[in-house]
Amino acid sequence: MKQRRSLVALVAALTVATAGWIGFRYEGAGADMTRAAEQFLKSLSAEQRGKATMVFDNPARLDWHFIPKPERKGLQVKEMNDEQRKHAHALLHSGLSQIGYDKATAIMSLEIILHELEKTRKGSPIRDPERYYFTVFGAPSNQGRWGWSVEGHHLSLNFVVDRGRLAAATPAFFGDNPAVVKNDVSGAPGKGTRVLAKEESLAFDLLHSLSDEQRKAALIDEKPPGEIRGPATPQPPREALAGLKTAKLNDAQSKTLWGLLETYAEKMPAEVGAAWLGEIKKAGVGNVHFAWAGADKEGVGHYYRVQGPTFLIEFINVQPDAAGNPANHVHSVWRNLSGDFGVTL
Repeated sequence: MKQRRSLVALVAALTVATAGWIGFRYEGAGADMTRAAEQFLKSLSAEQRGKATMVFDNPARLDWHFIPKPERKGLQVKEMNDEQRKHAHALLHSGLSQIGYDKATAIMSLEIILHELEKTRKGSPIRDPERYYFTVFGAPSNQGRWGWSVEGHHLSLNFVVDRGRLAAATPAFFGDNPAVVKNDVSGAPGKGTRVLAKEESLAFDLLHSLSDEQRKAALIDEKPPGEIRGPATPQPPREALAGLKTAKLNDAQSKTLWGLLETYAEKMPAEVGAAWLGEIKKAGVGNVHFAWAGADKEGVGHYYRVQGPTFLIEFINVQPDAAGNPANHVHSVWRNLSGDFGVTL
């Protein structure tokens, strides 16, 4: 509740001067990140810093993905001692709210379940809660431009700090497998855990509240796609708005939509989430579109998209989990239509 109140207060107080997060600067989050990154790098050996750092303009900065890749840029948690892990997690926390940090670390812990359920499968990807990689691009400083990322299976967070102030925080990807934990595995989140519960349930609430006419406009396909659009692309897809224009929602439906947007925004530091929501208000909440594809019930493949002039959310749940339970494997992302990675389009 504290995080939600702070978001509401900041949205009311902030006036976003430009369309898109690019160009908007907030000093608090950037200063926190700079201090955390400096301490993280200071804790590393020279060899570790060689893995953990790249120049800001290295093309690898824009190379992101959420699949269990065999190799990634950066220094993985597995290669850190306890003190270094403490600093790495402080850096991670500087880019997220407590809600977001808890979700990110839970996503990491789900790898324990995948490891247990897939241990007899030949050729199965490496499942390990310590295979998350930290990279710093450029020199953390209150002068100049630098960035950082944390990435691994089902998590990709990417930030740019410019002159000590946060300039970009996308793409911001969160996924989970299983979406609903159905097996008790020692050391993993308990049975019944749903890391991205609200991201899914609020969208279903909105869908189920629609009239026949509204649902007809929202439904873009009877079958869901196989994946979100543009995974691993440096910039978001630029296709035209699709689905139901939310100006046609009633008050109760609009409240549900806004709750869904807040659910994504509240994973970030309060001032970042407030800026995202402030941009949406400035561009007009009624200009946002809600699109749905696939089934209208859980356990069967489904997909939704929420898109406005400044942002894009995509959420998909079509894959089975490691135990074979259908549609129990979520991918979700927030992207900036003015440009991800601090790149102005």
